[in-house]
Amino acid sequence: MIFDRNENKQVIALLGAGSMGAAIVRRIAPGKKILLGDISEKNLEKVAHDFQYSGYDVETMIVNALEKDSVEAFANKAASLGDVMYFIDTAGASPNQAAPEHILNLDMVGTGYAVDAFGKVMAKGGAGLLISSQTGYMYPIPYEVENEILNTPTEKLMDLPFIKEVAMQNSGFAYMIAKRINHLQAMRAAATSWKERRARINTISPGVIVTPLAYDEFAAAGEGYQQMVDASAAERCGTSDEIADAGAFLLGEHAGFITGTDLLIDGGVIASIRTGNYQLPVQ
Repeated sequence: MIFDRNENKQVIALLGAGSMGAAIVRRIAPGKKILLGDISEKNLEKVAHDFQYSGYDVETMIVNALEKDSVEAFANKAASLGDVMYFIDTAGASPNQAAPEHILNLDMVGTGYAVDAFGKVMAKGGAGLLISSQTGYMYPIPYEVENEILNTPTEKLMDLPFIKEVAMQNSGFAYMIAKRINHLQAMRAAATSWKERRARINTISPGVIVTPLAYDEFAAAGEGYQQMVDASAAERCGTSDEIADAGAFLLGEHAGFITGTDLLIDGGVIASIRTGNYQLPVQ
């Protein structure tokens, strides 16, 4: 059975085939070609099966987001399938899943590799989306350090004194700083390589979102997350579908004037912290 005889389909590339990324892709995928990239073959098979049995055209590729060559191969594969109009990056490790060095290499350097690689293949009018985190607002990086980061090539980020002396203290600091740097990576790309391709790129910073992987965090630090949720204006966790709705907007035509910026979707957690209604535990 041939579900779609159309050729020359626009391509959607998703790096990190988790529930949040899959939910975003579903919002924009009808009539398009999907390329899923993940380090886990089992995860790829499951997500691809779900897409295929819902009528979508999907291919998969094993990708190690820690390795520049692997990420570049993924970008080139996407370009070989057609015009790459959408790129979504959800690859990452949370504080209770990994050591500081791994988090920084994956969430910061690996994301930089992806932004750089897709900045070479995006089609005119295309759009990218990095999934960051509300934690990117929790540790303010000094202005002069941010400028240094903005002017540092991806391969050199781990060598910066700020990364070695501050971000490496523990997994919490590593995660917060990596996620703030995601904002800067999108900002830089929007003004340089992605601009040259006439493509846009933004970030979303979700708050406490219920996903399968989030249960690792809840199991390790559930009391802290509960206090954070209770202090927020929404007084509840968010869902992948809510992030997907916002992601589809930022990737779509109605957001054509939005690039190089971050959308915080946290139910009011950061507002609660900034106004003193919730005090972030100091580690």
